[in-house]
Amino acid sequence: MDQKLTIRQLALIGSMLFGLFFGAGNLIFPMILGAKAGTALPAALAGLLVTAVGIPLLGIVSMGISRSEGLIHLSGRVSRRFCYLFTCALYLTIGPLFAIPRCAATSFTIGVRPLVGEAAALPQVIFTVMFFAAVLFFALRPSKILDSVGKFLNPAFLAFLGVMLVAALVRPVNSLSEVPVSGGYEGGAFFAGFLQGYDTLDALASLAFGIIVIRTIRQLGVTEPGAVAGSTVKAGVVSMALMALIYAATALVGAQSYGLYAAELSTPGFTGGDAFAMISHHYFGRGGSLILAATVTLCCMKTAIGLVTACSETFLELFPGKLDYPKWAVVFTGASLLISNIGLSQIIALSAPVLYFLCPLAIVLILLGIFGNWFGHARIVYGCAMGTSLAAAVLELARVVGGACQPLVDWTAGWLPLYSYGLGWVVPAALGFGGGLLLNARGNKCP
Repeated sequence: MDQKLTIRQLALIGSMLFGLFFGAGNLIFPMILGAKAGTALPAALAGLLVTAVGIPLLGIVSMGISRSEGLIHLSGRVSRRFCYLFTCALYLTIGPLFAIPRCAATSFTIGVRPLVGEAAALPQVIFTVMFFAAVLFFALRPSKILDSVGKFLNPAFLAFLGVMLVAALVRPVNSLSEVPVSGGYEGGAFFAGFLQGYDTLDALASLAFGIIVIRTIRQLGVTEPGAVAGSTVKAGVVSMALMALIYAATALVGAQSYGLYAAELSTPGFTGGDAFAMISHHYFGRGGSLILAATVTLCCMKTAIGLVTACSETFLELFPGKLDYPKWAVVFTGASLLISNIGLSQIIALSAPVLYFLCPLAIVLILLGIFGNWFGHARIVYGCAMGTSLAAAVLELARVVGGACQPLVDWTAGWLPLYSYGLGWVVPAALGFGGGLLLNARGNKCP
């Protein structure tokens, strides 16, 4: 007879899920949001929480409610071709091309470079080799990921982060009312925060980490589909509640520490990581740099472990007989090691267009999974909704790239609702969904 998860087990899985989600981007993007949003922080934070907490939670819920075994199963409801293309694109984005290298690059840039100086090419190579050696060690033991992340790395990270946030909140440099609104937050703080949430990669990661949560729950003895679904949703609520709390605290610290970096905030290339380093040094001096190094490294390492594990298990399923799990783990770790050394700013710049293309598709797929029982998960509905969303995502990509695409962008902005806010995919997705429902009601089927 299947057992139910105890409160302790549920809390532990929630902690593991939080640890997998919460990487370096989850620290630096709320920090810079608070610094730039200023008095508009409530609206900006609300937008961030939608895409960086609400959508990831819906992603976990979607996996549970639709009883999907992972992204392959969920995306396969659209078509086999879409399943392979979208799954590969998503996992490569949150894996060896961007997210995993960003973990190591951020750890070094924020936590280590202040200790070794700017001329740090050799130290960076040494650090990334050590970083990914540790990541591979844990990733080669996927059955132990609940212990390694949920019991050890995540609590240690939260302890370091808590020390810094409490110190900054208790003794703020300035009040929120003194911070001006800057950057893209003047014209629409909510929408700017909404789009900032894309950069955390969590909307995509929720589709990737679902398989880890589901398998962990089954390892604890829960195998009945309904019980697995319920436990998955509960674990998602635990992890996202904790994430929302830390987002709010980090953004508030970013705003209330504005006086430390007011002159540098408008400098090109200034990031939340730079703000974090200055705050740490202000409150703790050189000791603060050591705390920051430990905090960021633990934060990024646990996320990298989860991403290598998820990517390896998924590609093992996508391409059976090609490589076994340990070899996939080595491939993804090695590729991430090489890419991480091109630098944090380059990784962030290259990832932005890809995120604006993939995130709308991920959000629509998540919503289809949630409401799928309503229309029997009919393929025609999935196909129509994702088809119109794909066309809109291409237009979003053009908007971010600009340059030669600017004429297309200007033309699209004249007729597509919400396009200038980065939400041009909403109406097309809704129309595609409605059209799919009508076709399904008439008995039309996808080939």
